[in-house]
Amino acid sequence: MKFEAILFDCDGVLVDSETITHQVLRKKLGEAGWQLSLDECMRIFIGKMVRDEAALIERMTGQPLTDAWMNDFRARRNEALERELEAIPGAPAAVATLHQASGSRIACASGADRPKIELQLRKVGLFELFAGRIFSGQEMARSKPAPDVYLAAAAALGVDPAHCAVIEDTPTGVTAGVAAGATVFGFSPGGPDHGSAEQLRNAGAAAVITDMAALPAVLAAWQR
Repeated sequence: MKFEAILFDCDGVLVDSETITHQVLRKKLGEAGWQLSLDECMRIFIGKMVRDEAALIERMTGQPLTDAWMNDFRARRNEALERELEAIPGAPAAVATLHQASGSRIACASGADRPKIELQLRKVGLFELFAGRIFSGQEMARSKPAPDVYLAAAAALGVDPAHCAVIEDTPTGVTAGVAAGATVFGFSPGGPDHGSAEQLRNAGAAAVITDMAALPAVLAAWQR
């Protein structure tokens, strides 16, 4: 089967943002009375929308998760990303190669809010390659692990989801891609920022790569 479009998650796939974001979240939660290590924070929240965990946050802090709290978290997070964010090694070259090979039929389909997605893509020089094809799960009826954001991206590109390759690094995201009917490729370079290869396969990934630079060759070989 020839893939007609490639749909990328953003955090942990294109940009090395997870540790930065979760350090800010951990500090915010600590200020509200819930003390977590970085590893604990990432294990609970990675691949998820913070607001989707509102009941847990409110139970552990004894405080409501207000719009003001979320706005402050996002402002602090964005400041940290502007200072520290870097691309996942190999991702910019892989995206450029696939952009050309697919006739520009690539998209970024993230569970993050649109300002964060666009900030990050601009910071690492990928915005122009995805311009007009950026999709936020927070603008959908349901966020990942529901398939909505991937279905929206495929529809906008005019491609059947069954003919799409999805690139994801968390079990939540893999579940979303599989539910959309796409072939999902897991990215697991190791460390707490990503799901393990076993977790990604268990969630339905058809294959797992450890080096983003290898992605174009892996997709090309899969289609022979």
